[in-house]
Amino acid sequence: MAENLVIRNITEVLRGEVLHPAITRYNRLESRPRTDNFTRALRAEVRDALWMLSKQWQMGEFLGDDAGTPVYAKIHVEGQRITKYQPEGDPVQNFDLNTPLEATVERRPVPFLIGSQPIALDLRLQMGRRWLKMIPPSAAQHFRDQYPIVAPDPSKKEEAAVCAHAEVWQQFKAVAGRAMDGAALYLYLKENTLHLDSDNIPALKATEKDAADAAGPLFVAWFEKLYFQPQPEEGDAWQPERLEYQFACAVPDGKGGEKVLTAEEYYHERLDWYNFDWDKSRQTLGEAPLPAPESPVEKKYTTQTFIPTPVRFNGMPDTRWWAFEDGKTNFGDIKPGTTDLAKLLLIEFGLVYANDWFILPYTVPSGSVLNIRGLAVTNTFGERYWIDAAGRGSDESWQRWNMYSLNIKGHQNEAADLTLLVLPTVPKIQEGQPLEEIALIRDEMSNMVWGIETAVPLAHGRTRAGNVAAAEFLAFLQGFVPPKAGETAWKAPFRYDIMTTVPENWIPFVPEHVPGSNRQIQLRRAAMPRFLKDEDPPAFERVRPRTVLLREGLDQGKPYYIHEEEVTRAGIHVSQSFQRTRWNNGKVFTWLGVKKRTGRGEGHSGLAFDRIVPAR
Repeated sequence: MAENLVIRNITEVLRGEVLHPAITRYNRLESRPRTDNFTRALRAEVRDALWMLSKQWQMGEFLGDDAGTPVYAKIHVEGQRITKYQPEGDPVQNFDLNTPLEATVERRPVPFLIGSQPIALDLRLQMGRRWLKMIPPSAAQHFRDQYPIVAPDPSKKEEAAVCAHAEVWQQFKAVAGRAMDGAALYLYLKENTLHLDSDNIPALKATEKDAADAAGPLFVAWFEKLYFQPQPEEGDAWQPERLEYQFACAVPDGKGGEKVLTAEEYYHERLDWYNFDWDKSRQTLGEAPLPAPESPVEKKYTTQTFIPTPVRFNGMPDTRWWAFEDGKTNFGDIKPGTTDLAKLLLIEFGLVYANDWFILPYTVPSGSVLNIRGLAVTNTFGERYWIDAAGRGSDESWQRWNMYSLNIKGHQNEAADLTLLVLPTVPKIQEGQPLEEIALIRDEMSNMVWGIETAVPLAHGRTRAGNVAAAEFLAFLQGFVPPKAGETAWKAPFRYDIMTTVPENWIPFVPEHVPGSNRQIQLRRAAMPRFLKDEDPPAFERVRPRTVLLREGLDQGKPYYIHEEEVTRAGIHVSQSFQRTRWNNGKVFTWLGVKKRTGRGEGHSGLAFDRIVPAR
C-alpha cells in the first residue's frame, strides 16, 4: 500500500487534526450457511467463553433497553354490587348473591301434569316416601288413601298416555294402592297458604293431625331446596315466543339512579359479561327497595397498591439464547388457517410479547360492577406512568379493543363503557339427559314450520323417542276400532287421495300475519287431524303435543306464537333437562333449565294434498 495512504494514528484522523483520505471499513460477524439445513446452527453449541460472549454480542444482549421493569402500581377503583334482578315481564326481585346466577335465570317449574295426565311418577314416589317418613307411622295409611297412585284402566281412551306404553303401565300398576302421591300433597299445599296437610282426612287423631300440620312447611321447604324453581309470584325468564331467556339487572350508579344491564338473548348454557348490554333508556329497574350493604366490599371507592408480577405460562419463550423452554406446550407447532384470527392473536401474544405482560392481582367480589378510575405504574428508574384503558374510544368504533367491556344498547355515538362486570356464576354445570327435546325445522314444500318432538317425557318419569312414543300411542287408539269384515274392492287402477299424513310427533306451525301489519308474519301453533283406520263413521280429533315446550298456553286455551325470525333456515333444537352445580358455600343447586342450539337444515314432512295414486 502507498505510504501516503497508511494511517499511523486513527485518533488524530477522527478528530480532524490530520487530513488524509481514508476508507473506513467495518467487519460484521455473521454466519455463512452453505446448506439449507440449519439444525446445527440452531443448537447454539457452547465452544468456549469467547464464543458465548460473541454470541451474546451478535444477539444484541449487550444493548440496554430504555424500558424499566414495573416495581409497584397504585389503582383507584369505583365499584358497586348488583342489587336488583327482573325476569322479562315479571316483578323486580332483590338480587340474590347466595345463588348462582344461572340457577336464578334458567330455573323453570317442575311439571307434574301434561294436560290432565300425571307425569313424573318417579318424582311423585320420591316425594311420597319423604312425607311418610316425616309423619307418625300410624297416619301413613290415611295419607296413602287420600293421595293415592291410581291404577290405569286400559279399557279407557283417556288413559292412553299411560297404557299405550307397556313399561309405564306396569310401573303404575305395581305401585297403585301401595304408595303415596307426594306431588298431589305438595300441589295442594302450594295452592293456598291456608291449606293444611290434615285437610279432608277426618280419621286422623289429634296428635297425628298436629304432627302432620307441623311437618307440612318442612315438606315444602325440603322439596324446594332439593329442586330449585321459581315461585308463582316471581315468574321465570324464559320467553316461549322467542325461545330464549330475557332478564335485566341493576346496580346503583352513585348519582341517585341505577345502571340497568339487560340480557335479551341468552340460551347457550354459559352466562357471562358478553350476554349483557347497558340500557341507557332505562334509568331504574322497578321500585323494589335496595338491600343494605352487608360487608366492607360494598364501599364505593377503594385504592390499593400492588407489586406487579410478570406473566408466566407453559411454552413461554425464554429471553436468553441458551435457555431451553419446556416442550410440553409448543407454540411453534400451531398451524393456523387463514381465518383463524384467534390462533394468530394467541401466537403473537405467546411468542412476541410474552415477557411484556404483568399481573396486578386485584380481588373482585362476585356480583360486582367495577370501573378503574386510575392506574399509575412506577418502574425501576423511578419513572411514573399513567395507564389509560385500551378501549376508551367511541362505542360505535369497530376498530377499538372491546374485550370484557359492555356494549351500549342502541349504539349511541359516545364514549365506550369500560365497566368490568363480574357475575356470580359457576365454571361447571352438570347436565342430565334431556327430559324433552324438540326440533323446529322449515318445510318450504308445505310453507310452514314443523315442531318435531324428538324426545317425549312419559308418565313414569323417563323419556322416549318421539316417533316411537307417537307410534305406540296411535296403535293403542287403533285398538279401540273394530276391524272391517273384508277388503275394499278397488275397481279403478287409481284412486284420489285427499291428504297424506305425518307422524303424530310432528306439530305444525303455520304463518300468520302480525296484527296491524301487512308484511310481518309470525308462526302460530296448529294441529294435524287424527283419523283412525277403518273407523266408521270417521271421527275427527286434533293431535296435541306431549312436551311442555310445545304445549305453551294449550291447557289454558291460549294460542302459542313464535317469532318468525327465531326459526332460521338451519332450524333450531330446544331441550329441557335438569342442571346441577355446587356454589361457593358448598350448597348444591338443582334446577330444570332450557337450552337452544342450531339445527341441521331444512326438512320435508311428506305432507301433500289432492293426489292421484295407484290403488291398493
